[in-house]
Amino acid sequence: MGWYGRRIFTNGVIHTLAPNARPAAAIAVAGDRVAYVGDLDEARRGLPGAEEIDLGGGTALPGFIDAHNHFLATGESLQALDVRFPAVGSTAELMAAVATAARTVPARGWIRAAGFDHAKYPGPAPTRWDLDRVAGEHPVAVQHVSGHYVLVNSLVLRERGIADTAADPRGGAFARDGRGVVTGLCQDTAMELVLPAMVDIGGHGPNFHTRATAEELVAAVDRAGRAFLAAGLTTVCDPQVTARELPAYRAARAAGQLHVRTACMPLSHQLDAAERLGLASGLGDDELWLGAMKFYADGSLIGGSAAFTEPYGAHGELSGTLFWEPAQLTALVTRAHRLGWQVGVHAQGDRAIQMVLDAIEAALASAPRADSRHRIEHAGYPTPAQIDRLARLGVVSVNQPTYLHDFGDQFLARLGPRAHRLMPLRDQLRAGVEVVLSSDSDVASYRPLETIAHAVRRRTREGSPIGADQALTVAQAVRAHTVAAARALCREDRIGSIRAGTLADLVVLDHDLLALAPEAVPEVAVTMTVRGGRVVHPV
Repeated sequence: MGWYGRRIFTNGVIHTLAPNARPAAAIAVAGDRVAYVGDLDEARRGLPGAEEIDLGGGTALPGFIDAHNHFLATGESLQALDVRFPAVGSTAELMAAVATAARTVPARGWIRAAGFDHAKYPGPAPTRWDLDRVAGEHPVAVQHVSGHYVLVNSLVLRERGIADTAADPRGGAFARDGRGVVTGLCQDTAMELVLPAMVDIGGHGPNFHTRATAEELVAAVDRAGRAFLAAGLTTVCDPQVTARELPAYRAARAAGQLHVRTACMPLSHQLDAAERLGLASGLGDDELWLGAMKFYADGSLIGGSAAFTEPYGAHGELSGTLFWEPAQLTALVTRAHRLGWQVGVHAQGDRAIQMVLDAIEAALASAPRADSRHRIEHAGYPTPAQIDRLARLGVVSVNQPTYLHDFGDQFLARLGPRAHRLMPLRDQLRAGVEVVLSSDSDVASYRPLETIAHAVRRRTREGSPIGADQALTVAQAVRAHTVAAARALCREDRIGSIRAGTLADLVVLDHDLLALAPEAVPEVAVTMTVRGGRVVHPV
């Protein structure tokens, strides 16, 4: 029938998630848009001769939207040496994996690994000297699961001119041994000093934008996009886009390899260039567009560099890292807001969240704008007073509940009772905050059904409850991954629900997700994904 065919989807349970929706037996699609939702006979009369697609008794929902997903980086991680826990659970196992890779990589060739999490290892963190013993002749970069650290060996440090006693950069740090010598573990902006970066982001965030060919980047977009479709994703938002990623998305689109709708959040180091060119949020089309501008306030909750008012850690040794002084962040956010940008600011701890809310409030006061929908990315530990401010300022809260499963045990160890206040999703909903679920892939699984499961179950990997009173219902979690996510992208008029005029993006599941108890959610599987009226999974 081709991309712009006429189709009727029927023989399944249909949840449109549209306001005041009535029970529906069919979805009629003309071109790439929904033409009608309702009675099957009426759909047939409206689209005579349309191809009918059998949902096989499955349940249709709007295609899932991931409003915070490092799309291209996920594609790269799918091909990197995978050292995630629990497959790799100690320094010895990490070194064994790197040693195996060293036997297959050409001489002096880079060894790149992704996903290590040394907080789960017994004993001290791995060091450059551990890597030197197993792969000293190769440059080695082992990316932390958070994306905020990298572990490199001595060869990389020498080639990048990093001395044993190098000073810490603003917004970052080098881990050191008892003598003060750099150990090879580099946090946040220190990453930019050791990795062969493809772009200079000027300390505006962790620089994981390493060198790659145009062909490699497009291949990563293709690889991740296919995986996303199989998981039921039809739209994603990359929350850190530079001159490395945007050309790759454009090239992938031209080659027919951009498989999901993609919003791009330019990193804040590009604010000057955006102002010169007159760019702002919303520019683009339904396939590829500019979303919010991305800023960083603090570091990583997973990596222990989130900025809290009260220190945390086993011995109160963690205070967090700030990328900006409060006045600097306010000036940047205000400038972007006045230029017409929606902004999305990474903030985990309550100290960082306070900075962000102060900045957004100042921006709105300087140039009032209705429904600005500025975003806080992660919003890990908002206090009750901050939740009220989120609601009052209309700030969208973009959360990643899979963190609670994957890293919840270390959160409990580091934060104690405060860990139960992480991602207080239910309190935010009660206050009127727009709550969005997302993955932060490749930090956590990109699969929406896993994200939803962790939002409604709120249990750690070891099975401990973590903030059980903040668990969402299944219906709330589904809405947060569809309707609310579309609102976070300012695209609710075309995605996030199924109604006449919206893009025909659907996911079909083998169970009625909205009728299940929370413990049954992990059993649900995707059977079909439809994008623009065309079945794109399975193909």
